[in-house]
Amino acid sequence: MATILVVDDEQPIQDMLRTVLESNGYRVLIAGNGFEGLLLHQRNRIDVTIMDLIMPDTDGIEMISKLKEESPEAKIIAMTGATGDMNFLDVAKQCGVRRVFAKPFDLNELVSAVHEELARESSPTSA
Repeated sequence: MATILVVDDEQPIQDMLRTVLESNGYRVLIAGNGFEGLLLHQRNRIDVTIMDLIMPDTDGIEMISKLKEESPEAKIIAMTGATGDMNFLDVAKQCGVRRVFAKPFDLNELVSAVHEELARESSPTSA
């Protein structure tokens, strides 16, 4: 059974993703911020990480950088509802994230992205 780490500071998002992912047969771990997410990633075998980019403490962009430094093969899906001058989803892609979603997102598309990431061979990305 694949393990999915959800890193988001919003309880309703955590609950929704847990319900949908568990109903698709995944084991789900939840972190409320990037710091907790990094600890869970270090202590568990995580197959895919789904993370919000704007969070308290360690934000998603910082977490992506640290994860990619520790585990270049880490499979990450980023999401954000942030708008403004900086396009956080583009920054996430520049940091090595293959799939990004703007909130609100289609749950079926997110689950499909998880399936695709799990099917993808693990290999370090070249910069």
